Amino acid sequence: MKITKETVRGKQGYRLHILPTTKYKTVSVIAKFKAPLKREGITERALLPHVLHKATNNHPNVRLLQSALEDLYGTGFSSDGSKKGENHVLSFRMEVVNESYLNESEPILEKALNIFHDVLFNPKVEGNGFDEAIVKREIQTLEQKITSIKDDKMSYANLRLIDHMCEGEPYSLHVHGYLDDLKKITAKSLYQHYLEMIENDVLDVYVIGGIDESEIETLMDRTFTRAKSDNQGEHLESEPIHPAESKEIVEQEEVKQGKLHIGYRTHIKFGDEDYYALQIFNGLFGGFPSSKLFVNVREKHSLAYYAASRFESHKGLLLVFSGVDPKDYDQAKSIILEQMEAMKQGDFSDDQVTDAKEQVVNQLQETMDNANGLIEVLYHQMLSGSTIQSDELMENIRNVTKEDVVKVAEKIELDTIYFLTSQEGGEA
Repeated sequence: MKITKETVRGKQGYRLHILPTTKYKTVSVIAKFKAPLKREGITERALLPHVLHKATNNHPNVRLLQSALEDLYGTGFSSDGSKKGENHVLSFRMEVVNESYLNESEPILEKALNIFHDVLFNPKVEGNGFDEAIVKREIQTLEQKITSIKDDKMSYANLRLIDHMCEGEPYSLHVHGYLDDLKKITAKSLYQHYLEMIENDVLDVYVIGGIDESEIETLMDRTFTRAKSDNQGEHLESEPIHPAESKEIVEQEEVKQGKLHIGYRTHIKFGDEDYYALQIFNGLFGGFPSSKLFVNVREKHSLAYYAASRFESHKGLLLVFSGVDPKDYDQAKSIILEQMEAMKQGDFSDDQVTDAKEQVVNQLQETMDNANGLIEVLYHQMLSGSTIQSDELMENIRNVTKEDVVKVAEKIELDTIYFLTSQEGGEA
């Protein structure tokens, strides 16, 4: 999908991004609140999206709020939190039917935006705090989510890898927060954190669909205000870290299948010149079923139940995931490290580079064919300060050469090897 125009307008307290396109039958509105990752308040921030979209002063319980959304032709609403480099981003998403496809003249979008605004800026407040029953219920839900991470051993191993690899860095902080914090949170204390978010976070609002720019700007001016913030919050950039030597950590849990996860420093972020070659590197190394990790670790040697890699676009990390039998730890580790060395030596063909480029382009096109996916790509650009049209993005990927990929590989440094194994086996 080619986006011919993204109009960005500075508003009172936020940036408004307007993306007119006839591709979708719905209009998507996404608000993203960004603040630096900090240990203090991270659990409260993780809780806020869930509390906010349960009730507003105009729709004082979840049933009434949900009913109001359903009355607008099943308007959908969701929210979550994520880490983008050293930043904590809270996202609120609304998808509403495009009025031009309806026979009625009812202002569906304007009504939906009023609700969207209420969720963000007019939540249900009792005295100096949120609704206590809602907060208690959402604390229980978040507690279950945090606890359940340990039951998903792949997610848990990745969490522990980042704990060790990024110790002392903001990126090591847990995006869902911490159990110990939940005991201290009250409806009043959470409301104070909400006020800080409204006051200090950088806010970007995206509207995409079959919309008229001037009409949507007028509509947003009428329904969407944020008078308290200058939208100039603190922005954290991580300092480059070159590990003096790699770490190897073995931890034991009740697991049947060992989790061998490895972390590398790429020193490449979204917007960097080498970023496009990094995408191809990852495809060749562990991103696709034809990759070195999949073919050599899983298929050729039958050492892994799964073996793959992914990279973090704003922190400069490359992460390897594999599930192995504890007795195969040493051999699997050696073969994974050998695949990285093979990439540094250019042990792959031009044809493989061409195939990887086409797969990366297809993957990106699929992402951008979805409204939420397209907004994520554009938000990545906003965070990095690098603005590029979609056709240029694809062209840069297609221009990557084998030499570019080798250059990227040579920059990558091993940081941490982490193995989660059974009580009986897996000695390092």
